[in-house]
Amino acid sequence: MENRSLVTIADHSKEKILYLLEMAKQFELKPNRRLLDGRIVATLFFEPSTRTRLSFETAANRLGARVIGFSDPKATSSSKGETLKDTIKMVSNYADIIVMRHYLEGAARYASEVSDAPIVNAGDGANQHPSQTMLDLYSIYKTQGTLENLNICLVGDLKYGRTVHSLLMAMRHFNPTFFFIAPEELKMPEEYKLYCKKHGIKYFESTEFSEELINKADILYMTRVQRERFTDLMEYERVKNVYILRAKMLENTKPNLRILHPLPRVNEIAYDVDDTPQAYYFQQAKNGLYAREAILCDVLGITLQDIIEDNE
Repeated sequence: MENRSLVTIADHSKEKILYLLEMAKQFELKPNRRLLDGRIVATLFFEPSTRTRLSFETAANRLGARVIGFSDPKATSSSKGETLKDTIKMVSNYADIIVMRHYLEGAARYASEVSDAPIVNAGDGANQHPSQTMLDLYSIYKTQGTLENLNICLVGDLKYGRTVHSLLMAMRHFNPTFFFIAPEELKMPEEYKLYCKKHGIKYFESTEFSEELINKADILYMTRVQRERFTDLMEYERVKNVYILRAKMLENTKPNLRILHPLPRVNEIAYDVDDTPQAYYFQQAKNGLYAREAILCDVLGITLQDIIEDNE
């Protein structure tokens, strides 16, 4: 049987990405449907989440599915020593699809290999976050009118930031130019720079967060420095406030510039940025509902044609 799991965005072709974006567009026109009536969606969050968990659960509810699962692994048998394999095998007996976030890199891939139900990776350690990437792509497409030939600045935690890793892989189809802006301790890992070279993706690196770079950008993608990824808290304290975006830094930007952030933010975007026309991160989070409705339907075999016919 075909495994329809979504583990990494690298598995998706350009055509498949555009297909999912069209599905998301249809769901933005009409979010409430009964396309998953009678289905069970399990949300297994071994790591804290607000937006991802709630938007997946909202997407499932708006599509008519029922939701089971947990947001605190301490309340499950994993706290008694149950293995991930056994947890996944058990839950796949009850659910049609499993949405899973886990603190270990590779956990989603492993789960997809042992599960009888398809797995949607809602973040595995510092590795991948493909559903976030779909809402990021939808946000970029909505604000720029295209995904092609864009200048994208990635700022902050590029070492542990799974959202930027997934976005980089997805954009390989669209001839981007990336600007990697990070302190030495949080630079883009070598494996992703090799990925860029392999796929002909242009990139530049800098440790300086300057207005000159911001003014070149079509998309400014801010990230927080993630305290939970650091084993050395002194190192975290050194880098946590190294880049802060303020409204005065946006005075000479391109008119189409939009600021994205996977959220939550800490200090990296000042509150005065919220009222600028460039700020788009709250709308970006809202787009997560439509992107995740598209993902749930696609993984469960609902087609774009099914969705279009549901409009009629």
